Amino acid sequence: MRFSRGRNFLFRVPEGEELLKFINEFAKKNNVLIGTVSAIGSLKNPKIGYFDEDAGEYKVIELTGTYELVSLAGNISVKDGEPFAHIHVALGDSDGMLYGGHLVEGEVFVAEVFMQELLGELLERKPQENGLALWDEASI
Repeated sequence: MRFSRGRNFLFRVPEGEELLKFINEFAKKNNVLIGTVSAIGSLKNPKIGYFDEDAGEYKVIELTGTYELVSLAGNISVKDGEPFAHIHVALGDSDGMLYGGHLVEGEVFVAEVFMQELLGELLERKPQENGLALWDEASI
């Protein structure tokens, strides 16, 4: 699929907001159906996960305390008719240890977000046999 650049958004998420929910609501409010997301900041008591292929579900890792949001990278597409942000994070603790995975939830202490809208054919997540909701595969 080919896309062209649309609008750019740069915003700070208010302290205390749940980051993933805020990004999804921002995308919906601004009618961003396809795009990319990146951010820096810090999160309180974040939950991250990884997909357990054998179980067919995400294993959630609950972290306690405040973590530096070293990196956030993700995309926005459509799932169940709504904008859906799929986000991965790298989180650092006070000892410099790094945790990473799929963002499940995180309360914002500070979050500065860049969202790049992409214009083109609708990109939709569909349920797969493996338990994930994925885009159609690209053909060469």
